Amino acid sequence: MRRNRGANKTPGLREGGRSLSLLSLLSLRRFQYKYEPRSLSSPRLPLRPFLSLFFSLFSLSLAILFYSFDHSEDGSSAPDGRHPDGFVEYRHQLRQVSFRIAAPIFRRKGTILVVKSDGRHTVGFNAGLRGANLITNAVAAKTEASAKTMDSKPGHEVLLFEALREGLEEEMDRDPRVCVMGEDVGHYGGSYKVTKGLADKYGDLRVLDTPIAENSFTGMGIGAAMTGLRPVVEGMNMGFLLLAFNQISNNCGMLHYTSGGQFTIPIVIRGPGGVGRQLGAEHSQRLESYFQSIPGLQMVACSTPYNAKGLMKAAIRSENPVVLFEHVLLYNLKERIPDEDYICCLEEAEMVRPGEHVTILMYSRMRYHVMQAAKTLVNKGYDPEVIDIRSLKPFDLYTIGNSIQKTHRVLIVEECMRTGGIGASLRAAIIDNFWDFLDAPIMCLSSQDVPTPYAGSLEDWTVVQPAQIVAAVEQLCQ
Repeated sequence: MRRNRGANKTPGLREGGRSLSLLSLLSLRRFQYKYEPRSLSSPRLPLRPFLSLFFSLFSLSLAILFYSFDHSEDGSSAPDGRHPDGFVEYRHQLRQVSFRIAAPIFRRKGTILVVKSDGRHTVGFNAGLRGANLITNAVAAKTEASAKTMDSKPGHEVLLFEALREGLEEEMDRDPRVCVMGEDVGHYGGSYKVTKGLADKYGDLRVLDTPIAENSFTGMGIGAAMTGLRPVVEGMNMGFLLLAFNQISNNCGMLHYTSGGQFTIPIVIRGPGGVGRQLGAEHSQRLESYFQSIPGLQMVACSTPYNAKGLMKAAIRSENPVVLFEHVLLYNLKERIPDEDYICCLEEAEMVRPGEHVTILMYSRMRYHVMQAAKTLVNKGYDPEVIDIRSLKPFDLYTIGNSIQKTHRVLIVEECMRTGGIGASLRAAIIDNFWDFLDAPIMCLSSQDVPTPYAGSLEDWTVVQPAQIVAAVEQLCQ
């Protein structure tokens, strides 16, 4: 056996750092040996290169699968964002198995696996290797320091879908009138595990599994609210709730008015929406403006575990019908939230970052695109003020107006469609109320008016990216 000197480097996966990616790199490197039989008359079959090829292809396919699951700028843990709880457990087991397989390779004489301080990995060969093969000092020290910092803060750390579950569970404990209904919300725990464990705790009547009939069970929830209950209706996807649009529009939003105030409709309609990770057009719709246009409804959008729990509790306690919009890619965001009881105001925006030069208004997933752009803007000398409007109906014009009077420039960033979207309504409200304070035209960055493509590269083109936000602020502040 001798080495192939002409191929001494193996290109790694972008942003490596996962066990399976490393495993594939090592196995591919091993396959770059040329097989030379000891003698031409030897009857032994050259099994080693075929085994190496099989192992290389197998580990590379696992690496690509693991990479697609685990690399998401928005916190999702799977391409379709589903079953995050089970996936985290599966991913942990997969990593353990991969390291067991890779251990003999790491122990081979001459194999060096180096983890650099920036998280990049390199594979090399050294005949004089001794001791530990995995060098993680810089990364480990940084992780340990950050862990100590997080442990010193009060409260507890949760993912966004867990924060929603906490808020729902606390309200079900507090008020026996609160109930949940929807597809797979019972013993399955919901498509995104928001209701996991609630059926075992409260029973099948308070956590009711329904048939795949959105119009029917949404109407049943509205009727339950009319009789004094406080139902939380889960739509498996906001796109599916279009099938219940008749109930939401003609009954949920109007019954309080058409009954002359005899009925209140304290119902919460919640579910995931927004552009996912290659979920295709029908499962990647931005429907906030559809529900915003219905008279009699309130609508809020959560963006962090803290406000997800606070808005969930406030929506359940409200006497008005509330639509709670959750983004499919934010369910696995992690944050430390208080242990004590709290709620967030349904009509109040959140000041994310104070600034002086321009007001940037956004909500939901765009919060993270804007904050990423804000770092670049600060380095370029700009001081943006970032506001998460949270309340999509009604707008918090008090907070928005105070910011505009200070900065005199407005940039709206949304994932909703440009035509008839949330940004269009917000821009009209700003022009009507704060025209005299504006020193520049209002700019609005929205998604393209096209169905969301399945291809990942095309999907990114339809959604506002941080570079576009930076360019828009530079144009506004000229």
